Order: sequence, then C-alpha cells, then structure tokens
Amino acid sequence: MLVGDGSFMRNYEEIVMQRRRLIAGNWKMNGRKADGLALARGLAERVAAAHPAADLLICPPATLLSLVAEAIAGTPVSLGGQDCHPEPAGAHTGDISAEMLADIGCRYVIVGHSERRTDHGENDTIVHKKAEAALRAGLIPIICIGETESERMRGEANAVVERQLRGSLPDSADGKTAVIAYEPVWAIGTGRTATAQDVAEIHAHIRRILRERGAAMRILYGGSVKAANAAELLALPDVDGALVGGASLKLEEFWAIATCR
Repeated sequence: MLVGDGSFMRNYEEIVMQRRRLIAGNWKMNGRKADGLALARGLAERVAAAHPAADLLICPPATLLSLVAEAIAGTPVSLGGQDCHPEPAGAHTGDISAEMLADIGCRYVIVGHSERRTDHGENDTIVHKKAEAALRAGLIPIICIGETESERMRGEANAVVERQLRGSLPDSADGKTAVIAYEPVWAIGTGRTATAQDVAEIHAHIRRILRERGAAMRILYGGSVKAANAAELLALPDVDGALVGGASLKLEEFWAIATCR
C-alpha cells in the first residue's frame, strides 16, 4: 500500500508524465530464418532512417533470437523473449531461463500471456515466479493480464485484472524494471478490439492499483492492435504503448503503429 506525504505523490505524478511509449511486437510461434531476418532487418533500416518517438521491441520465437539479435545490433530496437522458466538452470527440457535470454542479448521478456495461461495452465503464482526470474536476470518483464469473454459478460473484468495484477507483480518491481500489458483474452487474435471506453476504464483501474504501490509502470494495450485503430488506443491517457501480435509480422503495419501520433 502506498504511504507517504504529498511530496511523494507529486514525485509519482512527475514520473507518470515522463513515461515513454513502448511498442512491442510478439511474433508468437511464427517465422523461419529467411522471413524473420527480413522483418528484423527491415525494421532496423526504418529506425535508422527515422527515429520514432517510442521505444521499439520485438519478441521473436526462441529459434530466431540469435539471428534477430545480430540484425538489430547497434539500433534502438530491443530484443525480448516470449517466456522464461523460473529457475536459472536445471533439468527442464524444452524451457529457457531468463539468464539465457539475457545472455543472448534480450532486454525484455513476456510473462503470463493468456496463451501461456491457457495452453500451459499457468496461474498467477507461476507468472509471479517468472517475473521475479526476469528481474533476477536483469530483464524487464512484460506482465500480461486480462479477462476472458465470459468473465467480462459477468461483470468481473475489473476483479479479474486486479487479482492477476496483484498476484503476478513482484513487490520489488517498479516503473523502471517492469511493464504491464492489458490484453483482454477475447480480443487476442480474433480481430475484435475492446472499445476505447473499455480500454480506458481498465487501464485507469490498473493505474489506480499501481499508484497504491507507488509504481509508475508503463501499461500497454494488446488485443488485435493494428494500424487502423492504434492512434485511437494510444491516445488514451493511461495507455503507454501496445503489445502487438499478428500486425507485428508485417513490416509496414508494425511501423505504422510504431510511428502513429
């Protein structure tokens, strides 16, 4: 719980005002060597020619991390993993640790994505451990939260998001070391996007919870973000960027999102 005097709150609000937009591309289980390299190199060339007023991040599948790291080396584009194991090493076949991601050049890692929560049965406790692992390795976790369609229909969206946020976010995380991504499950990969009012209400709710903690973290929106709707979503007061899925696989589309005003 946030404690302190008015000066603390003034400092908090100043930090909030300084948040820089983050546009993150989650490639998911997509991309072979040729098209992955072409996409990464194309983005690197765009950034070199025109510096966008946003931090850019791409999270390719693990098979492409080394190649993409080389393609974006020396550019402002950051590299991220799509998941990490809570442990730094050990007998965990098929997994990758946060330390391994950092070693290969990653700066961020996505944890708690709804596809991990659904496909692999990950709960808030597991996500919390993965976020802690990211912090341990010097990575910035992008902690994903969001309600299902049935939860929203029952009027539980705020409660679900709050439970996931409080259960997944480590106490040691702050505005410099972690990012929150609100992704309504029913809008991911469906072509359906939450309305601006829906997004504004949930992001304001998340902001209130973070303010209690004194954590001025960036809050991204994810869920069928594309060039056609990015400007409206990114203009909302508590939206600090986007976690982009399918549109991040198309250079022109992702660049349009990254540079929209």
